[in-house]
Amino acid sequence: MYPSIFDQQTVTDLLERIDKLTPETTPEWGKMDVAQMLAHNSVGFDITYGKIPVSYNFFMRFMLKMFVKDTVVGNKPYKKNGQTAPVFIISDERDFAKEKAELVANIQRVHADGATVFEGRVSPSFGKLSAQEWSNQFWKHLDHHLTQFGV
Repeated sequence: MYPSIFDQQTVTDLLERIDKLTPETTPEWGKMDVAQMLAHNSVGFDITYGKIPVSYNFFMRFMLKMFVKDTVVGNKPYKKNGQTAPVFIISDERDFAKEKAELVANIQRVHADGATVFEGRVSPSFGKLSAQEWSNQFWKHLDHHLTQFGV
């Protein structure tokens, strides 16, 4: 089981790791620079809160549930250089300070909303998820990329 993003200590730990990043921080693997990585991490939050609208037809939702859901919300860590969904690809130049502030605000928003708001909440990709599955999704993604950048 992963740390819960609904727990204050988990959020504190994540924010401390993010605070160690600088515009010059380089990845240990992958193609994104640090500002792109911060923006990439915000995409999941932006989808969750409807800032980036996504919708899938029945077949695509079925495929995501069958072949992707367990990797994203389950108990196994992400592998390095995994395939990225197109909506998550950030290839343009980004402002480090702006992307950092947005990601921090996203993490704080999920934490403030709390587990109760996320229990049974519907994901556009995977359908109804438990609060633990939502937390796993957010924490695993953040941890994967913060590790990628050495923090």
